[in-house]
Amino acid sequence: MLLASSPCSPAGLEEHRGCGARRGGQERGIKAPRELTRGPSTFIPLGEIPQEGGDSSLHQLLKAFVSAGRVDHVAMVMGLHPQYLSSFWKTQYLLLRMDGPLPYHKRHYIAIMAAARHRCSYLVGLHMGEFLQVGGNPAWLRGLHCAPPKLRNLNEINKLLAHRPWLVTKEHIEALLKPGEDSWSLAELVQALVLLTHYHSLASFVFGCGIKPEEEQDVGNSCWTPSPHGDSSPASDDSMGGSGGTDAMQEVEMLMERMKLLQENQLEEEGVTQEEMATRFELEKTESLLVPSSDILDPSLQSNIRCFLEDPEFGYKDFTRRGEQAPPTFRAQDYTWEDHGYSLMNRLYPDVGQLLDEKFQVVYNLTYNTIAMHCGVDTSVLRRAIWNYVHCVFGIRYDDYDYGEVNQLLERNLKIYIKTVACYPEKTTKQIYTQFWRHFKHSEKVHVNLLLLEARMQAALLYALRAVTRYMT
Repeated sequence: MLLASSPCSPAGLEEHRGCGARRGGQERGIKAPRELTRGPSTFIPLGEIPQEGGDSSLHQLLKAFVSAGRVDHVAMVMGLHPQYLSSFWKTQYLLLRMDGPLPYHKRHYIAIMAAARHRCSYLVGLHMGEFLQVGGNPAWLRGLHCAPPKLRNLNEINKLLAHRPWLVTKEHIEALLKPGEDSWSLAELVQALVLLTHYHSLASFVFGCGIKPEEEQDVGNSCWTPSPHGDSSPASDDSMGGSGGTDAMQEVEMLMERMKLLQENQLEEEGVTQEEMATRFELEKTESLLVPSSDILDPSLQSNIRCFLEDPEFGYKDFTRRGEQAPPTFRAQDYTWEDHGYSLMNRLYPDVGQLLDEKFQVVYNLTYNTIAMHCGVDTSVLRRAIWNYVHCVFGIRYDDYDYGEVNQLLERNLKIYIKTVACYPEKTTKQIYTQFWRHFKHSEKVHVNLLLLEARMQAALLYALRAVTRYMT
């Protein structure tokens, strides 16, 4: 998706922006290949997006994009956080363009299948073009029914990883690897699983940041973005005057106070029993049911999406609905990325395993030590709460984490936003983007989306890799 002439990004990207450095786009440099008239996002004002001139490291990072023909809208918005963009770019480049078990055209077709699950025609359209560029058969683009059976056989696991990854079992892996004319090798399947989870999560980012279609994409093929309920933006815009601005200021101060208290309590090592920890997780999991999805109805599916979908009604389904048996909680300690997923990836797809690990670590540790108008802030407890809440809605529990922190740190509007973007991104609206963290900078909201993207990808990948491990043992 991100065009590049080299698999490696310029080295030496550091956290280079202090307090207030993200306020104006003119202070940050991206040299775009063409004049932007509309901006890359319907949610973020053009003035907040990095522009020409200014920051040299970001300018260097994106030179390769420009030389390859364009800086796409996803890269422009991610450019608010160049250290992350560098890691993301290297990973995606390796997935799509470097040597691997799958031929290039099939990689792009798998990206199309994944993006179609969330009705993201921005990504579907982009990879239809890429598919043809690398010599893919145009007939396959008539729909899934025209693709080879081997690719069609991915439909079930694609559907589950996109919406209910906890249902993936070793039997799904076994069925795909079963000897026969259309069977997958283990190496091919692992690359496919990474591609599927990558593009499901990237669809969340596209919708979560209101990414607009590229200028060369037809309007008919554009990524559908629901009509906003209003044009209000975060507090940097004029709309936050009066009592709304005062309320938003109070929200920031309350969050600061709660973070400080939690960090002090951790230093005092106040004991909480394992039973209490488990109870708080179950409470948070149950409370996530109370977070409503957007009631905006999907528009009728465009033909370029519908043809790649089987069972379009299948979607995210909450845990613990009344009258239904809940799937068992995934205890993170039983199958961690660090101890299990990473080592399996390194055996089966080594270079990508390394880059995924780097990408997870970069986003989890990314900080500028700022919150809204405050500097010198330790944001680690807040970042951990966001990451663990995403994993919670996908049924993953950390035994050593107190889920009471999620309720203390994540306001209801932020929970609504996170759950919508993670679980049904196609229902994201500008209204729910606007309503959370009203006094924060847009770059901080993009930061939330990066955490969300990677936490969601890691959650789905853990379920998939656990199934592969069980198949192998």
